[in-house]
Parts: sequence; C-alpha cells; structure tokens
Amino acid sequence: MGTVTIGVSIAVPEPHGSLLQELRAGFGDAAAHGIPTHVTLLPPTELDATDLPAVEAHLTQVAAAARPFPMRLCGTGTFRPLSPVVYVRVVQGAETCAWLQQRLRDSSGPVARELQFPYHPHVTVAHGIDEAAMDRAFAELAGFEAEWPCTGFALYEQGADDVWRKLREYTFGGSVVPPQALRGVDRSSAVS
Repeated sequence: MGTVTIGVSIAVPEPHGSLLQELRAGFGDAAAHGIPTHVTLLPPTELDATDLPAVEAHLTQVAAAARPFPMRLCGTGTFRPLSPVVYVRVVQGAETCAWLQQRLRDSSGPVARELQFPYHPHVTVAHGIDEAAMDRAFAELAGFEAEWPCTGFALYEQGADDVWRKLREYTFGGSVVPPQALRGVDRSSAVS
C-alpha cells in the first residue's frame, strides 16, 4: 500500500478560514490554496498506509477524552529568524491545543514523534515568502480577531499534488463525522 502523509488540525471556521486563506495567497504564499486554514495538532507525519486504522482509532480515543473549548485568535506573531513564518496568534484555547497535541503524539500511540520545534499553537498566514511580504502580512493582520467554540479536530492527508484533504472529523466527546456526511452542510454551522 505504501506510505501516506497525514496531519491533524483544528479548522478555522468560516468566514475566517477562507478570508485568511485568500490573504495568505495575496501575500504571495503559493501553498495557500493547498492548505486549509488551521491550527496544527500533529504536523505532517509520514506513516505506512496500513497503520491508518490504528491512527484513526487513536484519534477517536483522544477526541472522546476532550470537551469543547473556546478558541480565540488575535493579532500576529512570527517565528523569524528561526523559521520564515508569520502567524495569527491563538490567545484563548492554546493550553487545550497543547494538551491535545501531546495526547496525539503520546509515546504509546501510533503517531508518537518528536517535534522539530517546541509546540506553539498558531495559524500560519505567510510561510517562506520574501521578507517584505512577510512584513506586510504581519502588519496587515495585526488587528485580526476571530473566536468560535472548538468542538473537534480533523485528520488530513497530503496528496501527491501537495494539497491537504480532510479524511475525517473527530468531535469532542466521541462522535466521528465522515467527510461525506458534511457535503452540502454549511461548514460554519458544522464547526461553530
């Protein structure tokens, strides 16, 4: 079956998700349209495709142990010069995101892994673009704010075209929502 590259994240709901994605593209970030706007819980992780059922079972258990919590984004930050990233800050919900990502990467689980950098929940709005565009992203989104009740996270797979596609949503408290069940549903009401 080969390998797959997966990630787990909290989607930024509409209208905020599309707005930030369009702004990211406008700053010149070519990857913007292939990456749904999100807060990462598990960064891109390559694994054997046969391990996917075990990963899905693990995600179900982690989601079942969690409860909805308030998420709030406000203002900008950057990882420069260490990493060429400008982001919108998570100012409420960061502690719960940190707890979730730790549970996902638990050493006894199927996606146990070390991180390249210490975990810092954020929403990337510019990555790997020229410094002037990074500065513009930092300045233009300094007043950005959004908040919503976070009710779950989702599993994504990166395709051969580098586009990230949702495989499944996991609702806190134990429900699993397959992506086909969300077709035709207003995504803002499904998330908030």
